[in-house]
Amino acid sequence: MNINKLNGVYTSLAMCAAAFLFACNNNSQSTRTMNTTTTKTLDTLAFSKIVYGKKVGAYEIGNGQMTAHFTNYGARIIGLWIADQDGVLTDVVVGFKNIDRYLTTTEAYFGATIGRYGNRISKGKFTLDGVEYQISINNGPNALHGGKKGFQDVVWDVEQPDNKTLIFSYLSKDGEEGFPGNLLTKVTYSITDKNEVRMEYEATTDKKTVINLTNHAFFNLNGEGSGDVLNHSVQIFADKFNPVDNALIPTGKLQDVINTPFDFTNIKSIGESINDDNEQLKFGKGYDHNFILNGVEQNGMRHAATVKGDKSGIKMDIFTQEPGMQFYSGNFMNGKNTFKGGSTDDFRTAFAMETQHFPDSPNQPLFPNTVLNPGEKYHTISIYKFSTEK
Repeated sequence: MNINKLNGVYTSLAMCAAAFLFACNNNSQSTRTMNTTTTKTLDTLAFSKIVYGKKVGAYEIGNGQMTAHFTNYGARIIGLWIADQDGVLTDVVVGFKNIDRYLTTTEAYFGATIGRYGNRISKGKFTLDGVEYQISINNGPNALHGGKKGFQDVVWDVEQPDNKTLIFSYLSKDGEEGFPGNLLTKVTYSITDKNEVRMEYEATTDKKTVINLTNHAFFNLNGEGSGDVLNHSVQIFADKFNPVDNALIPTGKLQDVINTPFDFTNIKSIGESINDDNEQLKFGKGYDHNFILNGVEQNGMRHAATVKGDKSGIKMDIFTQEPGMQFYSGNFMNGKNTFKGGSTDDFRTAFAMETQHFPDSPNQPLFPNTVLNPGEKYHTISIYKFSTEK
């Protein structure tokens, strides 16, 4: 046979075999991967823009097994890809495919670094050394996540010392959103060889102020676009939580979780008790409460929670130096925003677990202190560790 014809036969056979294997692989995985972002296809050029007079971009870090993308607009995580129990690359952090959608979204906090004060401050007011400060009101009668223009809506300076680390920094000037003091903030995000997203927060001030930094990533461990998160299994290492009033401000009490829908001391699904006839659930339209952590401490880190995707087998363990964690079950998601994979932010299609000091601590003398003085350094670390489990 002519050598060119023989090569053509081999080529055709190889192409047929590849097509057959691809079809088989797709059929075996189609049930879970349909409508999900399962390839790392973020267009970093779509984040190149001048915002508020500063350059915005997208940045990648990873360890060969897990890849994360961030943008310096809001110092936010915009995607996190990790293989599930079947080896399917799965994006577990919901977000948008370009910077314009972050600028126009009806949900401002997707993936963002939150500050100066994460969570709510009652009526936006607090007093330091006899001086009353008024923070911008942006959540009913209260201030939420730093006021109308919190850290999620500023452009941070960024440096990338290596392929596993990003360092974001921002100077919040005295009086910004009503907060006192020039606050110099640095957040270091890194991917470790243990498949951890490590979040290290640091800050100094030249005037007494209050501070409570966190990250507001929205997770779906089955992958973006895979449906709601109600069948995710959750264990929260907390025997108490902060009950709230109808404006979601803590009452000041610490309530036992036992015999309430807030008991996650043993593993259960998010949806198991979320529709119970319970006043606290009605106030939050689901879970939107701070849990007082009492997990076992190792190396200065407290085990806060474990969450597992029911379809993917992807497990997330949260460790923190913070005393509390806000569990938010996506109760105000309403389908108005389109994610990078094409799905929308429908009701409870993602959840957040924000490590933090307690809400409204500046007005609650019995809560852990959130005051930062000149000469002191604010420093706290939280870790989100990922693994798979069938």
